[in-house]
Amino acid sequence: MTVHLKRLRTWMGINAARFYDASHIAIIPMGYCYPGRGKGGDLPPRRECASLWLDHLLSKLPQIELTLLVGLHAQRHFLGKRRKHSLTETVKAWREFAPEYLPLPHPSARNTPWFQRNLWFEHELLPVLRERIESISDQDAKSPRG
Repeated sequence: MTVHLKRLRTWMGINAARFYDASHIAIIPMGYCYPGRGKGGDLPPRRECASLWLDHLLSKLPQIELTLLVGLHAQRHFLGKRRKHSLTETVKAWREFAPEYLPLPHPSARNTPWFQRNLWFEHELLPVLRERIESISDQDAKSPRG
């Protein structure tokens, strides 16, 4: 398992079996086209890739209860002009986008300095994320299809 997916799973407070259960959780990248490498890592996803498949794929998902906007590119795409001037400001303003969306930084190890500078993220937002996921999980367990 990649480190960033393990960190995301930890943030969500769920075990690997639940995390990889495609009947409950969909992990969808912003682009299925690899954009290539830049100075600081991968280049941004190519816009035409998302426009070709993302809306079509999302229309096939019958009941989305929460969308985690992981990283700047997802936040730009889904929040548009509602997004703040920086990723940090957008994540801090998470209440404005809940309950439909929850903006998060990318869980990459490259973002360790961000996590160290923004301790509020772990203490303020992650408990809310875990509570929301637990609430959804409880609803799923009670539903006939759960």
